[in-house]
Amino acid sequence: MVSHRMDAIWLNARLATMAHTGVPYGAVEDGALAVQGGRIAWVGARDDLPDKPEDFAETVHDCGGCWITPGLIDCHTHLIYGGNRAGEFEKRLEGVSYEEIARAGGGIRSTVEATRAASEDALFEAAQPILRSLMAEGVTTVEIKSGYGLDTENEAKMLRVARRLGSTLPIDVRTSFLGAHALPPEFEGRADDYIDAVCTEMLPSIASEGLADAVDAFCEGIGFSREQTRAVFEAAKAHGLPVKLHAEQLSNLRGAVLVAEYGGLSADHLEHLDDEGVAAMAGAGTVAVLLPGAYYFLRETNTPPVDKLRAAGVPIAIASDSNPGSSPAGSILLMVNMACTLFRLTPEEALAGITRNAGLALGIGERAGTLEVGKDADFVLWDIDEPAELAYRFGFNPCAGVVKGGQARPG
Repeated sequence: MVSHRMDAIWLNARLATMAHTGVPYGAVEDGALAVQGGRIAWVGARDDLPDKPEDFAETVHDCGGCWITPGLIDCHTHLIYGGNRAGEFEKRLEGVSYEEIARAGGGIRSTVEATRAASEDALFEAAQPILRSLMAEGVTTVEIKSGYGLDTENEAKMLRVARRLGSTLPIDVRTSFLGAHALPPEFEGRADDYIDAVCTEMLPSIASEGLADAVDAFCEGIGFSREQTRAVFEAAKAHGLPVKLHAEQLSNLRGAVLVAEYGGLSADHLEHLDDEGVAAMAGAGTVAVLLPGAYYFLRETNTPPVDKLRAAGVPIAIASDSNPGSSPAGSILLMVNMACTLFRLTPEEALAGITRNAGLALGIGERAGTLEVGKDADFVLWDIDEPAELAYRFGFNPCAGVVKGGQARPG
């Protein structure tokens, strides 16, 4: 008999641990998972339990044959914003390009105007339905970026709302400061001056308030140059914040090489990533975050070099990129299907992309993303016959329950 009983145990389950065990999905067929103090304390085959379940744990849960995966992680979103851009969607269908809309004052700038005009309460209320939609599909951790304020006051406002969402709802929220997202109208023609403001005013203020877990930038022809991005990264480094980057989405500015140089957590989008960028990411351990929703919505044709990323051993994550302009998504499971159908990931790779590798992309891999002893007791029960169903179906949610920190999360 064990000397100390666990808080709870889940039995009659099949586990997709997503750990590197040499078995597809890290699967355990007749598995058991025990929780103590909000963390996973035992995981393995039921036959290997050291005691009878009722003696091993205070509470015994029968999963009815469900599959259990780690809690899902959406590692790239822009969930907080004012207004929407449905009108731009219509324009793109009429043949106007994303770049043309942006250069005409639409795109990110139109969202900036609406976000600046919105109160914190209004932004909080607007973000909740989308976040709850993700949560309903098993998301237990989400990353939320700023980037629609583009001045100190409004960037901080967005990040405060993100922190508030994490303290109000049963979900972990990681925040990224994305001041270098677009050039605000008051800095028209003065991009270097704006980057100076990001580095010397905005970022120090954000860091002093503890509002950001990482720093991001948009390195692109309609965004910022490599030199300007480097300045942002230097400022982030001075404040002890890790970096990530929107890189190689519309063109190749060698942003992936740059973020790898700084040991970046991730490079995201990557439709125009080249061999040099792949090698740099592999060497630095930088995660490739693929965003099939934006690829689909913008009707892109250049796919990320998945085969080369695989061959180089670069971890591949998947995220919703939920935002008002290029990926107005509220479904992480749809992104899994898109990653398979559009980018030709395998179902196992896609599931790893929203669990294990998404955790690495946020710098929290030591506590999230797999079902292993010592990690947070965040996991999802699925009414499915095999894990591949999570990628196979779309417009369908087989989530049968979510456990957050060892407690059932209200549905």
